[in-house]
Amino acid sequence: MDLISGLQTFIRVVETGSFSAVARETNTSQSAVTRQVAQLEEHFGVRLLHRTTRKLSLTDDGQALVDRARHLLEEAEDLEDTFGRNGGEPTGLVRIGVPVGAAILLVKDVTTLLHRYPGLSLELVVSEELSDLVEDRLDLALRFGQSPDTSLVSRAIAMIGSAPAAAPAYLEKHGAPSHPSELADHTCIIHDIGPGSTRWSFTGPDGAVEVEVGSAFRSNNSLVVRQAALAGYGIALLGDALTTDDFRGSRLYRLLPDYVARRRPAFVVYPSRRHMPLRTRVVIDFMIERFKQLETRLRDGREWGENEATWLV
Repeated sequence: MDLISGLQTFIRVVETGSFSAVARETNTSQSAVTRQVAQLEEHFGVRLLHRTTRKLSLTDDGQALVDRARHLLEEAEDLEDTFGRNGGEPTGLVRIGVPVGAAILLVKDVTTLLHRYPGLSLELVVSEELSDLVEDRLDLALRFGQSPDTSLVSRAIAMIGSAPAAAPAYLEKHGAPSHPSELADHTCIIHDIGPGSTRWSFTGPDGAVEVEVGSAFRSNNSLVVRQAALAGYGIALLGDALTTDDFRGSRLYRLLPDYVARRRPAFVVYPSRRHMPLRTRVVIDFMIERFKQLETRLRDGREWGENEATWLV
């Protein structure tokens, strides 16, 4: 039997809890997946899984094999990256978990990265929910403003800001706030990312200001929030990276220019492991490079022209 292939299949069965799920992933039959695991049990002379009609569970030997096999497969990946036929060039697929706004940003840079490394493939798994790297088979993920999972390695890569913004149609009808406290009297659009989503915080000439905003419309998807703002429904607090083109095109206007909304840290997170494939390392390095460049451009105000982007009160 092919031991490496068998171990890969066994680990995916454990991670998904299903022979049929792995069969679908690998475009093979459930009986073929079951046979691979049975061959592993025969090869090592131990029972690896308890099987019932409802679920699978690891035996003690199965748990020990999973722990050792993961390290072995990581070593094999590292060897392939270092001594493979591409002479040390990164090859293979890297799966990245990203929220919607970050995905829009990364898509603009994917071509540069793939041209730099022709053997590399990328898959962006887009969700506003926190990804489970193991369950979702992700190599790494981007997270914003949240305390990193202590079971993962995390690297802070940038501080990303946001700004209140609205479309001309809304501002012509309702006017623009001159102070954050006036947001309470406006129709606001909430990006619902959990507790505190309706408390907008700013720093300005009079120090720190926090205002509770209300709305009849909210969404956990930043693109939906942006679209509602573009439609003229109200004022939204949108990430800088998501709105730069809208500001330049005067589809949205940046409000309260004398105030800075709370900035959130961006983290890249990945499983804690001794050997990381070269393909994952180069993607992480590229993301750090790009986000640092973005942070600098936004901080220096080069992402928009103030005369075009700011609605004058």
